[in-house]
Amino acid sequence: MNFDKIYLIAVLLFACTAAYGQDTSVESSGSGTVATNKYKFAVFTPWLSFSNFGNPKTNTHHYEILVRRQLSGKDAVGIKVATWKLFAPMGIPLWNAQFLQESAFYPGRLRESGVGITYQRRLWKGVFAALEVLPLLTTYLDEAGESIGSGFKLYSSYHLGYHVPLFKTGRFFIEPQVHLNYWPVNTNVPQSFKREESKWNNYFFLEPNLYLGMKF
Repeated sequence: MNFDKIYLIAVLLFACTAAYGQDTSVESSGSGTVATNKYKFAVFTPWLSFSNFGNPKTNTHHYEILVRRQLSGKDAVGIKVATWKLFAPMGIPLWNAQFLQESAFYPGRLRESGVGITYQRRLWKGVFAALEVLPLLTTYLDEAGESIGSGFKLYSSYHLGYHVPLFKTGRFFIEPQVHLNYWPVNTNVPQSFKREESKWNNYFFLEPNLYLGMKF
C-alpha cells in the first residue's frame, strides 16, 4: 500500500473517531436550553492533500496537517507539518504562460519537509487573518530520482479567509482563503535548479486554497 492510500485512510479513521466521540454541552438561556460545543482544538488539511492522484508530472505529493489550539474567541495558535515534491519553481504566477508548462520544470524534483507554527486572528464574524511560518529541509533530486544536494528554506504564508461551520454543531468546517507565500531564505540550491529559480520571484501572490477540518 503506498503512502497516498495510507494517508487517506488515516484521515478518514480520525474523522470517524472524532465524530463518534463528539461532546455536546447544554447551557440554559432566557428562552430555554441551547446546545453549545466547547471545542478547544481543531485539526485540518488543505484540499491539496487529497489531490495526489493526478498527472505524475505535476503531482506534488503534497501532505499537510495542522493542529490548532483556540486561545480565546479571536486568537488561535497551532503546529503545521507538511511535505511536498515540487516539479517547478513556486514563484511562477498563476496567470503566467509558463505556469504548468514543461519548459519551466526543474531538471528533476525537490522534496521539502518541515514543522512550523501558525497564528490565526478572527477579524469579523467568520473573517480571519493568519500567519504560518514553516522551516523546510530541502533535498534536490535529479531526473533519475537520485539526491544531488540538500538545503534549507524558510517558508512563510499570509492568509485571508472565512471560517464556515458545517452542520448544526459546527464540529466540521471549511475555510476558503487566499495566500501570499514568501520564502526569504533558500540555501544551497544546485546550479541546475538555480537557473530555473532565478527567473522568478521568491513569492507567490494570491494562491487560492480550501482547508477542511474538524474540532475536538
